Amino acid sequence: MKLHTIAMIHYKIKGTDGVSLEMDKWEKALRALGHTVHQLGGEIGDNGNIVHESLLHTSSIARKLYGFAFCAQPTFSNEATFRNVLMDEAEKAERVIDRFVTEKHIDMVIPENIWSVAMNPAVAIAMEQVCRKRQLTVLAQHHDFYWERIGGVHFGCRFMEEIAEMYIPPRDKAYGHVVINHQGQATLLEKTGLQSTIIPNVFDFDGAPWVRDAFNMDFRKTLGISDDEVLLLQATRIVERKGIELAIDLAAHLEAHRTSLLGKKLYDGRIFTEKSTFTLVLAGYDGDDGTGTYLARLETYAKEKGVRLICAHRYISHDRGHADGHKVYSLWDTYAHADLITYPSYWEGWGNQFLEGLFARVPMAVFEYPVFCTDIRPFGFDYASFGSSFQRDETRQLIHINEKAMETACEKCISYLFDKEKRTTSVNTNFNIGSRHFSMQNLEVLLEDIIK
Repeated sequence: MKLHTIAMIHYKIKGTDGVSLEMDKWEKALRALGHTVHQLGGEIGDNGNIVHESLLHTSSIARKLYGFAFCAQPTFSNEATFRNVLMDEAEKAERVIDRFVTEKHIDMVIPENIWSVAMNPAVAIAMEQVCRKRQLTVLAQHHDFYWERIGGVHFGCRFMEEIAEMYIPPRDKAYGHVVINHQGQATLLEKTGLQSTIIPNVFDFDGAPWVRDAFNMDFRKTLGISDDEVLLLQATRIVERKGIELAIDLAAHLEAHRTSLLGKKLYDGRIFTEKSTFTLVLAGYDGDDGTGTYLARLETYAKEKGVRLICAHRYISHDRGHADGHKVYSLWDTYAHADLITYPSYWEGWGNQFLEGLFARVPMAVFEYPVFCTDIRPFGFDYASFGSSFQRDETRQLIHINEKAMETACEKCISYLFDKEKRTTSVNTNFNIGSRHFSMQNLEVLLEDIIK
């Protein structure tokens, strides 16, 4: 196997979003195989550390380009204006990527979602220009595709259709393509004729367990959560397709059982008392929410349902540290304090947070989204299910599932929280299945097979 100097390139690196986290695992696996790896992104971390604005997907110009390109939003007055801005931005991004390739002596690139979801279409053009000019080895990883966007695709002009056909992804047969699920593989072939390899999300199941330690011991205190409270953790970003309103509904259903739970012993020996509540903690950020209103809708809904909702984003990041005069915990610290994990996404490319829940050995309540049904459920994991269908409340602009399905999920969650033996058996079984099929060793084998 030829050893490469590789650039992994995404709009953002070292964040708590799924793509950033998966990039870290790939970097570790590639280094284990002997390659040299560098990461390049427009932003580092979750706290606005912008290093290359032209590579961002959250800048105002990137949002305008994406809105016109794929949603036909009137963010530009006409096609010519859009075209000029798009190509100007592509030139800026190309200079950044090209300079990075030179400085780091790159001979292989792994574009991450840049040629698939294309949140900044200018970067897709820039990436292809550099790869072609430098004749780089390419292995593009596609986590999501633009044609999967909720609401469908509505090109803003014919020029954008041509750009999509040329660059998203490029049709160059010399480029390698990796997708993360069977659905993505099938649609990529159907829409572009491109073959791809499936490499699912993985996790380092041999890593040190996430436990309470001297650094994170005060996590609950920092967030104002008492030991009496049962902590439900929503570890995802705050965007609509995460279906976080279902986690609020679950907390409300659990609260409805409180009278029958009073005096009972929780799995860890705590007693459920009059002071106990089911508190939902949102660990992710809402900066990628295209509506700009989702978090406010969730807060309003939680208030209506009488659910205590805590947005902990400013206290949580990729790595431990301090910022703005307070302690910042890693995402992994949040799992060490979680009593139950909620994972109600109704659309995911795979399921990073599901793997994290397996590793953390914390029970989960899961909505069975399409990729979960085809690529994860067949392995036989144990979890509380929200089912696989939902209805949309157009007034609140939130989703919901029927009461019977929610109550069934609620009752199973109660068993995880109050039956120690059942909980232990469940999380250990899940951990073993995960480590057998989705480990870093599996990733290394798959990468070694496709990088020649």
